[in-house]
Amino acid sequence: MVDEKTAWQAMSDRDRSYDGKFVTGVLSTGIYCRPSCAARHPKRENVRFFAKAEQAEAAGLRACLRCFPNDVARDEAAVKAVIDAIRMAEAVPKLDELADLTAYSPAHLQRIFKRETGLSPAAYARALRSERVKDALDGGASVTEAIYDAGYGSASRFYEEQKMDQKMGMKPSVWKNGGAGVTVRWANVETSLGAMMVAATDNGVCCLSFNEGEDDLRGRFPKAELQPGGDAFAKLLAQVVAQVETPGRTHNIPLDVQGTAFQEAVWQELRKIPEGETRSYADIATAIGKPKAVRAVGSANGANNVAVLIPCHRVVRSDGTMGGYAYGLEIKQRLLEKEAK
Repeated sequence: MVDEKTAWQAMSDRDRSYDGKFVTGVLSTGIYCRPSCAARHPKRENVRFFAKAEQAEAAGLRACLRCFPNDVARDEAAVKAVIDAIRMAEAVPKLDELADLTAYSPAHLQRIFKRETGLSPAAYARALRSERVKDALDGGASVTEAIYDAGYGSASRFYEEQKMDQKMGMKPSVWKNGGAGVTVRWANVETSLGAMMVAATDNGVCCLSFNEGEDDLRGRFPKAELQPGGDAFAKLLAQVVAQVETPGRTHNIPLDVQGTAFQEAVWQELRKIPEGETRSYADIATAIGKPKAVRAVGSANGANNVAVLIPCHRVVRSDGTMGGYAYGLEIKQRLLEKEAK
């Protein structure tokens, strides 16, 4: 059982990573809920925390009919079954078929799956197939071979899905060839955090780093055409600088990033962390439905090429210490302090 201060904070934040770790008993209504329940928060004096639902029921409380706290384990099992079914299927399974597998309604399955993974079942299946294409390309397969081996019926279907998800700014042949044929515009600019490098394709920002230069960018995109940013790049650069210098504003900056389905799930979860707050590596692993993949979350953090915009600096160790950061702990600390203000 977590301590009461942590439990109250988790309930106040509606932090779903604590679902299953305890239940919240509301004495004034006689019900108990998940920590993430969307119901209106009760007064602190009316709340008791229980390690298990059975303890809450022994105290005379009944389960909430809004968040169904007893279904946490069942939800986790359903999500796992759906992931296994998607991985085994050659084509993207229909939502109705997956719902029959779990005995949930399609709408409820869609809701809990997205809550646990950050993606709908269909988007998860598309991301998985896209990941297989990338793996095949990295293994030396031709573009056509990679697309068909991943289960696509045609190359056009693959490109349609990539456009739908907007996950792969570069075509697979470009991915394989280190950015060949792509123009990457870049610039170094001084900020309150020091020298910052920003690089972007026509699709969005592909790199944001500190204290790096053209050689480092060349290492990431060895075959791309690197060009100094011009007038068209200046507007995007100004938006990025504003995002770094004035946290709290939303600049809707487009990104062009690449990653495996797991990495992209981690990055998506990082972007959900509010400015001024932090999460542990374990929190992120739990939030994406992989509670044992704490080290893999750390690796996904390290694979992030777009600092600040994908805020890997907001992830700390479970004991509250800073952990690592690619550009030095001083910059990480200053970013967190800036956002806390």
